[in-house]
Amino acid sequence: MGESLSKMRRKDREITDKDWIVALLNRAGYGVLATCKDGQPFTVARNFSYNTGNHVIYFHGARKGRTFEQAESGAKANLNVSEMGDLLVAERAMNFGVEYKGVVVFGQLSIVDDPVEAKRALQLLMNKHFPKLKPDVDYEATTDIDLKVTAVIRMDISSWSGKEKKS
Repeated sequence: MGESLSKMRRKDREITDKDWIVALLNRAGYGVLATCKDGQPFTVARNFSYNTGNHVIYFHGARKGRTFEQAESGAKANLNVSEMGDLLVAERAMNFGVEYKGVVVFGQLSIVDDPVEAKRALQLLMNKHFPKLKPDVDYEATTDIDLKVTAVIRMDISSWSGKEKKS
């Protein structure tokens, strides 16, 4: 996954600021994860959490199904995260548009086998999506038994890019 995949055609909309990209990843509720198997593309909406410490994205899910199989095989993947802004009205139909912010991430999927990393990743997801709730206070923290049925999937990031269209 080289530079060509994240190279921006519209340089006027390109965002290279890491803090901007991380901020969008941290506030996005979900992204669309894309993989390809035997020439068949597949996308699925997934909640996720970005970990700045090791520059990876974590997902969770069942220990079966397409995403799990792709992660188990070490598939390359793409995550697309976006926010829609105001609709842009113009005098000609071809000039109508929409404000947006987006991040495209490229990387490789794997299953997290280390229980310490898996529990930490699941807690990152909880902290992102349920920030007011605390483990062992508001809910039972993740156990080793939970990890037998819940897969933690890691996307090791090879490249990313941000894009923004303003009015």
